[in-house]
Order: sequence, then C-alpha cells, then structure tokens
Amino acid sequence: MSVEQHRKEAPKTVRCMILTISDTRTYDTDKSGALIRELLEAKGHQVTEYQIVKDEYSQIQHWLKVAAGRADIDAILLNGGTGIALRDTTYEAVRDSLDKEMPGFGEIFRLLSFQEDIGTAAILSRAIAGVRDGKAIFSMPGSTGAVKLAMTRIIIPELGHVMREILKDR
Repeated sequence: MSVEQHRKEAPKTVRCMILTISDTRTYDTDKSGALIRELLEAKGHQVTEYQIVKDEYSQIQHWLKVAAGRADIDAILLNGGTGIALRDTTYEAVRDSLDKEMPGFGEIFRLLSFQEDIGTAAILSRAIAGVRDGKAIFSMPGSTGAVKLAMTRIIIPELGHVMREILKDR
C-alpha cells in the first residue's frame, strides 16, 4: 500500500497534549505552546491538555506517564529542554519512556534546521520522537522558529499517518 493510501486512511483529527518544558515560561509568555495549539487547531486537531512543566527529568516523565494512561490523548507534543545545557533533560526523559523511537523525526528536523533556519547550529538540537503505549510523542526545541519548522514541515503533515500506523494492528 502506498504512502498516499495510508494518508487517505489516516484519522483526520488527532487529540493532542502539549507540554512546554521550561523553568521560566508562563501561560502568558509561552509563545511556542500557543503556536503549537494554533497550528494543530487550524488543521482540525484537538488540544485536550496543555501544561507548562519544569525542566526536570522526573516531572517530564510524570506527565508522559499521565498522558500515556489517558484515553482522550493520542499524541503528546513537547517543546523545550532539548539542548545540551546541563538543565536540558527533555531528550533523556522522552528517550527513556519510548517503546519505539522514530529516529527519522530528529534527523529530518536537524536537516531542515540546517538548510532553512540555523545552519550548523542544528547539531545542538536533540529533537526526538517515538511511540509509548500507543501514543505518538514528538519533542522539539522551544524556540518559535523551531516549533514552526517542526510543526509545519514534519509533524502536521504526518500526524494522521503516524496515528494510522500506531493504531492499525490494535
């Protein structure tokens, strides 16, 4: 079956949780979380939960576990905490929670970032995606430029397709 056929069979609406990982952002100042919501809703997806979570491994793991157990969430989209600073723990928290990794997400994100946005600074990005307990998880950097790139070029075009693949054998 072709990719186009898969996309035709994919769910049109995906129920999403947004997690902004930050020690400093608030709901009023979180432009990246707001952008994710705006882009998802513009394409007919639902945001069922939105939280700002401190950049602490245990807190990120907690919210991933909560989301994995909820029937009203299909996908979890995280932004922030993906760099290489000591406080950046999102990558490790997500990686350690995945049943299956989708390495192509991070690879394509870094390629597009290199080509279209930040050049060789793309090597500092630790974007990651995968599946946990039947939920798609996408983790991207927290800048609005990175969020826009990840959402418009990778996540939104493939979100339904990813969910189709996750759900096809269930």
